[in-house]
Amino acid sequence: MAANGYNIDAYKYTAVSTDDAGASPQVGLGTMQQAPGAAAAAPGQYGDPNAPMYSGDPKAAMYGNPYAQYQPPPETGGCSQEMAGIMGLFCQWINLLLVFVPLGIWSHLHDWSCAARFSLNFMAIVPLAAILGGSTECLAAHTGQMIGGLLNATFGNAVEMIVTVNAIRAGLVKVVQGSLLGSILSNMLLVLGMAFFVAGVVKKESSFSAQGATANMTCLVLGSIALAMPAIFNGIPGVDEDDVLTVSRLSAGVIAVIYVCFLVFQLGTHAHLFGGDEEEEEAPTMSACSAVIILLGATCCVAANSEFLVDSIEAVSEDYGLPQAFIGVILLPIVGNAAEHATAVTVAAKGKMDLAIGVAIGSSTQIALLVVPFSVMVGWAVDVPMTLDFRSFDTAVLILSVIVTFSTVQDGKSNWLEGAILVAIYILISIICWYIPDGK
Repeated sequence: MAANGYNIDAYKYTAVSTDDAGASPQVGLGTMQQAPGAAAAAPGQYGDPNAPMYSGDPKAAMYGNPYAQYQPPPETGGCSQEMAGIMGLFCQWINLLLVFVPLGIWSHLHDWSCAARFSLNFMAIVPLAAILGGSTECLAAHTGQMIGGLLNATFGNAVEMIVTVNAIRAGLVKVVQGSLLGSILSNMLLVLGMAFFVAGVVKKESSFSAQGATANMTCLVLGSIALAMPAIFNGIPGVDEDDVLTVSRLSAGVIAVIYVCFLVFQLGTHAHLFGGDEEEEEAPTMSACSAVIILLGATCCVAANSEFLVDSIEAVSEDYGLPQAFIGVILLPIVGNAAEHATAVTVAAKGKMDLAIGVAIGSSTQIALLVVPFSVMVGWAVDVPMTLDFRSFDTAVLILSVIVTFSTVQDGKSNWLEGAILVAIYILISIICWYIPDGK
C-alpha cells in the first residue's frame, strides 16, 4: 500500500490513499501534510503521468485528477501592486516638470522677477494637472459608474476651477472669461483637430459614435447661447450692470441643472452611446486611500502655484507687453489641458476615436456647463461681478466654432483634412487674441 496525502485548507479536501492495484482514491477532509513515510511525488508522477496541474477548481482536483499538485492562485493586491500603481502614476515623462513646483513657490517667496514667477509656476501646473487626472481616475475606479463620473467631472477640471477662483479673487474677471473660453476652444478645435489629423495620417478614415458626439455638441450649443444672451441683453437700452449680473446668475443655475441632466444621460440612461467598442473597464491600480492622499496633495500644490501664477499676470502683461487676452484665451488653457491633449492624440493614433472624442469634446462640455456656472457662483460668493457678458468677439468665436465642429462630427467619420481645418481655425483665433488691446 502506498500513500500520498494532501489537504488544501482553502478548499477542504485531501487525497488520502490508493492501493498498488490502482484502486479509487479516498477523498475527504484532513490537514495539509504528507502521509507518514511517503515520498514526495513530482507533478504528474503518481497516477496519470500526463495529469494536468491543479487549475484552481477544487472539483477538478476532487473528481478529475486527485493527485495533481496544488498551484495557489496568483496574488492580487498588496504592497507590490500598490507601489506599482503609484510608480505608474509618477514615472511618466511629463512628471520631470515637477521640479518647477518648488521652484515656482520659491520664486514667489523670494520675489523673483515677474517673468520668472510666471514661467516657473506655469510649468509647475502642467504635471500637477496630469497627476490630478490620474489619481481621480484611480479613485473613480473604486466607485460606481455614476459616482466615478461625478468625480471625474469635478476633479478632472480642478485646475481650471482653482485658477478661476484665484483669478476672481484678484479681480481679473476678463482673464477668467478668456481662460474659460480658451479651455472650450482649445479642446474643441486644437485637441480634436490634432486627434482627427493624427488618426487620418494613420488611417484614411476613422469612425466614432455620432450620437454621443452630437449629444456633447448640443450641450455646447446651449453653452454658446448662455454666453451670447447676456451680451445681447446688455445692449438693450435701459439695462444696467446689475441687471446683467442677475441674468448671469440665473442663467448659471439653469446651465448647472442641465449639466446634471447630461451626466444622468451620459452615465445612466444612454451610457451605450458614449462607451465605444474599444474601451475596457480597468481594475484599480492603487487603493482608494492612496488615490485620495495623492489627489489632496496635488490639489494643494495646484492651489499654491496657480495663486502665484495669477499674481504675476498683470506685471508680465505690463512689463513685457503680453496681452491679457492672449494669456487668458491661449496660455492658461494649456496649463490645465496639456495632459488631456497628449492623451487624446495618443489614443486617436491607436484608432480609439470614441475615447478621443470623449476627452476633447467631453472636456469642452464640462467647461461650458460646469466650470462657467461655477465661476459665476464663486464671483457671487466673494462679491466680484463675474458675469456671462463676455466680449462680442468671444461669443461670436464660440458660436462659429461650435457650428464648424458640429458639422465635422455629425456624420460619425473623420479624416486628416477636417483635423487640419479645426487646427487652422484655432491658429486664426490665437493671432487675433495677440492683437486685442488690454481692457477691451
